[in-house]
Amino acid sequence: MGHSHHVHDHHGHDHAHGHGHAHHRHGPRPEERGFALGVSLNLGFVALEVAAGLIAASMALLADAGHNLSDVLGLVLAWVAVRLARRLPSRRRTYGFHRASILAALANAMLLLVAVGAIALESVQRLIAPEPVATGWMLWVAAAGIVVNGATALLFARGREADINRRGAYLHMVADAGVSAGVVAGALLIQATGWLWVDPVLGLIIAGVILVGTWGLLRESVDLAMDAVPPAIDPAAVGGFLAAQAGVTEVHDLHIWAISTTETALTAHLVRPGAAMDDGFLTALCGELRTRFGIGHATLQVESGDPAHPCAQAPAETL
Repeated sequence: MGHSHHVHDHHGHDHAHGHGHAHHRHGPRPEERGFALGVSLNLGFVALEVAAGLIAASMALLADAGHNLSDVLGLVLAWVAVRLARRLPSRRRTYGFHRASILAALANAMLLLVAVGAIALESVQRLIAPEPVATGWMLWVAAAGIVVNGATALLFARGREADINRRGAYLHMVADAGVSAGVVAGALLIQATGWLWVDPVLGLIIAGVILVGTWGLLRESVDLAMDAVPPAIDPAAVGGFLAAQAGVTEVHDLHIWAISTTETALTAHLVRPGAAMDDGFLTALCGELRTRFGIGHATLQVESGDPAHPCAQAPAETL
């Protein structure tokens, strides 16, 4: 911690989150196979959708293709982040590349916002000057999109609650399947009525769906990048748990932040007057933090509370 207190105990660290690195040389893991299959399926479908959108002159298809392409880029970023997170720490990067997963989530959200702007602009132009649409192409390609996006969503359904990147991929694919269903409905409506404005309106609706789905991902990824407490953890509950431990009279300088989209770290000062060095206490406490709160990397500094040597980090507002 860099403080001058006479007891700065590192024995309470829990490094269990990092020891899986040794296995990375034995081929791709299941989560990587999911990313590989998802990228392959959706990249092929994007190519089909762009070709069909140009042939059919359908803004809805082209907008959905842009949406799907941004999702492919997001999947690639998340996949790269998964691989980087498995690299061992170095002297310069003491946490390794775990934060790459947070940066990938942030980049993914920003890419989606760019896609929203491009889709909305083109849709408004098409509303001003409507163009004929080949509804047959529009109908069957969108139907294929329901199948492809639905299947890809299933690849990321498992484990999505514990990883913002997997959850982002899952939500995008579910939204894509819904958008494709909307395009199918739009194609049928154009066939029945001849209303050309339906196609660019669908493009605007798709842009709105992307914006709504992206906003939460952007907010959460920005929070994680700014070292905010992960949303699933109640810092007051963690502080109360630490304060309730045997011999602890005060807890201060408590910090909880995300190392990656799946791993959480904690640092805290525990005041235990008259307590001797106790590795068993620290090991058990770190195990409880992992089990109760999902905090896998805890650094606990134990102090005696000597008033002659007060902790400079004791005020809550002190970094």
